[in-house]
Amino acid sequence: MNAIDLLKKQHKEVKALFKKVEKTEDGRERRQLMDKIATALEGHTTIEEEIFYPAVQGLETKKAEEMINEAFEEHHVVKLVLAELPKVDPAGDRFEAKMTVLSELVEHHADEEESEMFKLAKKIGDDELEELGVRMMARFEAVTGQKGRKAA
Repeated sequence: MNAIDLLKKQHKEVKALFKKVEKTEDGRERRQLMDKIATALEGHTTIEEEIFYPAVQGLETKKAEEMINEAFEEHHVVKLVLAELPKVDPAGDRFEAKMTVLSELVEHHADEEESEMFKLAKKIGDDELEELGVRMMARFEAVTGQKGRKAA
């Protein structure tokens, strides 16, 4: 699977996990879903930061540089919210508010990547995108411990 298709698939899967969180009231189930989201986002941000973003930066355009800088900052904010979630009661209103904010951050980030960055990334070329996808999947599995499992 090429790098762009892999990232789009992961975006779709994590958005589905957020929808499940919205639909449940059970604190234990919310915690489990939050853990899945955290693991998925840890793996996803790692493969973007270590493999995909450097490849896009390699295009050496001003637009690529601006998009990558913004993406790193968005990842930073997502990581800050993720770090706070385990300390919040999953049955409480604060958990719901934090999950809403996290969901909105992730949705905005994913939509921006898909509408802008991925178009630019196509200039990398099909063969290179395929090779990047293989490396990214292997790294995702190493980070998350989810060999052959769905990437979220």
